[in-house]
Amino acid sequence: MYIVIFIGFMLLSLIVSQVLKSKFRKYSAVPIGKGYTGKDIAEKMLRDNGIMDVKVISVEGQLTDHYNPETKTVNLSQDVYNKSSISAAAVAAHECGHAVQHEEAYAFLKLRSALVPAVSFASNWMQWVLLAGILMVNRFPELLLAGIILFAATTIFSFVTLPVEIDASRRALLWLSNSGITTDETQPKAKDALKWAAYTYVVAALASLATLLYYIMIFNGRRD
Repeated sequence: MYIVIFIGFMLLSLIVSQVLKSKFRKYSAVPIGKGYTGKDIAEKMLRDNGIMDVKVISVEGQLTDHYNPETKTVNLSQDVYNKSSISAAAVAAHECGHAVQHEEAYAFLKLRSALVPAVSFASNWMQWVLLAGILMVNRFPELLLAGIILFAATTIFSFVTLPVEIDASRRALLWLSNSGITTDETQPKAKDALKWAAYTYVVAALASLATLLYYIMIFNGRRD
């Protein structure tokens, strides 16, 4: 049963990823009003929210856009940074949504940031602890339990990330509309792009939960 679920989540993740890439390619060809690039959008949104100490910089890669609260930088991939399109506007505004969250001390963002050290530690060790725990479950079940606890930390992080990402998109779409960057014609396109981006986080969280339950099932079954 778990193999079926695992394959199902793999296929679902692949489908969502492919649809997301297709949506962004499609909306990358749709120009945004006033010729604003992603850089222009990000800087304007930051200013409009009274944020003056966050820099907008360009980074290499595709879909590598992110906000770094430690360095206070909005990092935009080159296609987003330099391009004037619905996709670029949506992504740039979304990442600035995280900067606004940081400025306002948004509760879920603070929680996610607090979890980062534990999740970083768990990510480095859990695969080895889980493997050793499964191999030694009859002699040393506590090792598998330790692996489950480490994996649970990453699962919790995945679910805490959901409201952070959804709220950032909500802030982005509201600002794009209120600032006049998007119109009645282009706003639904920006919303569609961010909706599919959010789906990737939902699938990842559910897949992590399913995997966690699988390890718990092994632990409980072998103990009996």
